[in-house]
Amino acid sequence: MPTYFDNNATTPLDPRVREAMLPWLGEQFGNPSSIHGFGQAAREAVEEARAEVAALLGGLPAEVVFCASGTEANNAVLFGIARRAGGKGHLVISAIEHSSVREAVGRLESGGMEVTRVPPERDGVVDARRMIDALRPDTVLGCLMLANNELGTIQPVPEVAAAFRARGVPVLCDAVQGAGKITIDVRELGADFVTVGAHKFHGPLGAAALWVRRGEIIEGFLVGGGQERRRRASTENVPAIVGLGKAAALARAELAARHERLRALRDRFEAGLCSSVPQTVVHCASSARLPHTSNIAILGCDAQTLLIRLDLRGYAVSAGSACSSGAVEPSKTLQALGLPIEEARCSLRVSFGIENSEAEVDDFLEVLAEEVAALRGATVGAPLIL
Repeated sequence: MPTYFDNNATTPLDPRVREAMLPWLGEQFGNPSSIHGFGQAAREAVEEARAEVAALLGGLPAEVVFCASGTEANNAVLFGIARRAGGKGHLVISAIEHSSVREAVGRLESGGMEVTRVPPERDGVVDARRMIDALRPDTVLGCLMLANNELGTIQPVPEVAAAFRARGVPVLCDAVQGAGKITIDVRELGADFVTVGAHKFHGPLGAAALWVRRGEIIEGFLVGGGQERRRRASTENVPAIVGLGKAAALARAELAARHERLRALRDRFEAGLCSSVPQTVVHCASSARLPHTSNIAILGCDAQTLLIRLDLRGYAVSAGSACSSGAVEPSKTLQALGLPIEEARCSLRVSFGIENSEAEVDDFLEVLAEEVAALRGATVGAPLIL
């Protein structure tokens, strides 16, 4: 049976979430905007889910906008703010934002907006002071993710958001990787827009939410109907939204236990790795990180080649990113840290889930050591001369 260690990409659907969704894929149906009984039952299910998402984030149900993905939510904020500013003005973002922010900002830049990209420090954390110092009189939005999707490093959002909002500049926080893994209280976070995605915490694909601070105006990214208080037209995807709500409820109830379990798996893996595979680097090990994410460099081994070999042995991990040509390029996040290209090309991300076990970690370490030795042309545990 293959073992899945790529939970930052997506997580398996929790059976309890599936059970909550099933009626809405069969005998229960209805358009939440309809006034008859079918529609009102669907509306009730959507609003119950909205309340659960709000509770997970520490916000109000009226502040939650359902959408199809974190990418859509991030794009909605960025392009909405740009339209409001007439396509002019200045954006401040971290250099390690998710591509849904990074690429959207690039498009806005090509259309005439100016952008300051603040790189992280070597510990994988963006210096809050550098973000704040980048503010200008014409800055219209700041973007700082809660936790990086490759490194797991937690970013200083509250400090940055407080300074930006004191200057009247809203902040977008992509919290897709952090939601369901660490406690989020949007009031303490201080951002004006916060995005989450169900499939990162054992909910369904195709369901996400954008939290919008009360008083902030967000233009409809999709237009047509008046759904989501005219902030997102389109008939609501009731089964997916129900799944998101159930996943949010479970994550909130089980957050402490999940955190402890995931951190123990990650720490077991990193300790075993350092003792069984020579010439290995654990990136940002001393930084505050998500409990389940480990980004490692196995020097002397091409990450893509190692990934394929591990996949053939039944283990799913991730490495780098693929560009449009299909060729693999080193991670932009690792390059932003200032790592040598050679080290970036040797880096893997291993991300654990609540379904994983200590036995799976131990078995993986054995297989990983074997495959690394085979790639290096050395015996397991032999020193590597670079």
